[in-house]
Amino acid sequence: MTQYAIKVLVSAAVIVAVTEISKRSSFWGGLLASLPLTSLLAFVWLYRDTRDNAQVAALSWSILWLVLPSLVLFVVLPVLLKRGVAFTPSLAAALAAMLAAYIAEIWLLKKLGISL
Repeated sequence: MTQYAIKVLVSAAVIVAVTEISKRSSFWGGLLASLPLTSLLAFVWLYRDTRDNAQVAALSWSILWLVLPSLVLFVVLPVLLKRGVAFTPSLAAALAAMLAAYIAEIWLLKKLGISL
């Protein structure tokens, strides 16, 4: 239970740090958010829990493929916001576009015979 609480606290601390730093500087907040901190934490927690290199490698491979459609959100959101669309509909549209990109990539990976 203690290890679970530590995982939650460390993960939450990263999110709070990104938010607070972003209030002062979008560059530094973006830099911190762009670091694969979530992935690194997941690798560490997974390895610590399982001691299984194959599971960590599989997770890393999945992240590599699945980070690509997530980038759609970071293109669509600022474009809509800069065009004057309100935040909530911009975020909803960016999330919908990202979801469509995930569905398209998963379909494509299956067609190519790539299993995650």
